[in-house]
Amino acid sequence: MTARMTASEIDAFLREAFPHGAPPTVEAADGRTARCRIRYAESQLRPGGTLSGPTMMSLADTAMYALVLSAIGFQPLAVTTNLSINFLRKPAPADLIADCRLLKLGKALAVGDVTITSDGAEAPCAHAVVTYSIPPAGRGAAGGA
Repeated sequence: MTARMTASEIDAFLREAFPHGAPPTVEAADGRTARCRIRYAESQLRPGGTLSGPTMMSLADTAMYALVLSAIGFQPLAVTTNLSINFLRKPAPADLIADCRLLKLGKALAVGDVTITSDGAEAPCAHAVVTYSIPPAGRGAAGGA
């Protein structure tokens, strides 16, 4: 297995790998937990003036990807196999913060729990459970087949 990635390494990788948009910022990732932030923008609003579901789903998915990379190292071909999200309350017009924790890390799958809150709020606005598929050893890493 490759060396674990730091939050700053993951953040730099995401900005390089996804140059077409501004991915969420990886603020922390230690192999057990991760925290990501997406900056508030009016373009994320849906009718009714709330932040869109796809914005929150993308944030949850990115937080889990960051957590997986921090746990297993550079495996860019790790992919989402399931994302289940519950929208709990209307988020405030503010940055959204995703706190992710690892529930299980196996050889083939990683499962995590993501809580999303509006910056400055205590109550979560969404909760997700995300499963990632981990590529077999030697696949998906730099120089892998």
